[in-house]
Amino acid sequence: MHLPPFKLERYFAKYEFNTEFLLCSSDCEAMSVADLLALEPGSAEKFQNVWLGYTESQGSPDLRTEICKLYTSIEPEDILVHTGAGEAIYLFMYAAFQKGDHVIVHSPGYQSLAEVARAVGCDVSPWLAREENHWALDLDELRRLLRPSTRGIVINTPHNPTGFLMSRADFEAVNKFARENNLILFSDEVYRESEYDPAARLPAACDLGEHAVSLGVTSKTYGLAGLRIGWVATRNTKIYQAMASLKDYTTICNSAPSEFLAEVALRNRQVLVNRNLEIIKHNLRVVDDLFSRHTDLFQWVRPHAGSMGFPKLLKGDAEDFCDNLVRKAGVLLLPGTMYDESENHFRMGLGRMNLPLAVERVDQYLSKPN
Repeated sequence: MHLPPFKLERYFAKYEFNTEFLLCSSDCEAMSVADLLALEPGSAEKFQNVWLGYTESQGSPDLRTEICKLYTSIEPEDILVHTGAGEAIYLFMYAAFQKGDHVIVHSPGYQSLAEVARAVGCDVSPWLAREENHWALDLDELRRLLRPSTRGIVINTPHNPTGFLMSRADFEAVNKFARENNLILFSDEVYRESEYDPAARLPAACDLGEHAVSLGVTSKTYGLAGLRIGWVATRNTKIYQAMASLKDYTTICNSAPSEFLAEVALRNRQVLVNRNLEIIKHNLRVVDDLFSRHTDLFQWVRPHAGSMGFPKLLKGDAEDFCDNLVRKAGVLLLPGTMYDESENHFRMGLGRMNLPLAVERVDQYLSKPN
């Protein structure tokens, strides 16, 4: 097995903890343990009594019960809790695929969704989202990508980094295509419940059949990245059991305090969703204003969900622009090259409360001769 450097994570490692403004973060605004526990009377006292022994490998029953409420057909035994979404992606790829398999992956996208499959020995075909199509995926292209050796499709909606939300018709068509061709569908849904219009929310793929595995996490929509709690939901017992067995070689079980706090968070998730959507929607207005005043420099397809967008730089090189901005203005943006994207886009995060101050700093930078 060989995994190349994770470009996005190496980029963050260089800047994340020594830069004033992170204007490219994918997660929403975090909160303290005290603020989280304040959402539920009595939880602070219960937290003091959390037993610091080993936890159940599949996740605590109470936490899995709360996670089930995100879905319509999923039972606690269909939930496997992981240490973040990254572990879940890694174990899924090794459980579902083997050398020589062909996998179709929504691109551009989070690097591990393709690279871990390659490390398994799979041949990976990117299913490209294109800006000229408002970042929508082409279903005819999906059909053309199918091979006799195709074993799976990987999608991410709401999408990182574009904020694209697949239509209900297209989502159902992808699921139908997977079922008809006996393919596993891995649906990265870590930004689910962050749709700007709740009526546009898609069903979870795992609720549409045993062909699908849904990925969730506390980090993004709920703004609790520090808990390091992710999960998969699936009625595919073969995939579930294979992942559970592989987990014995990674984390074995999760952090007991994190599982308790995640349980509290999910019981109160609508409070977190409402709070973070309010932040995102306010920040969108600020960013809209920035771009309206610099139409000669930026363009973007406005996102419909999630905590990020993928604007395009119209002059100069996006990687140079991001490098100069962080060094001269203390504002971090993420160039699209971290996604192997070469069309001069960059990722802008929308979920942090200090975005207006960061945008003001960008404005000041743009007003100076460079």
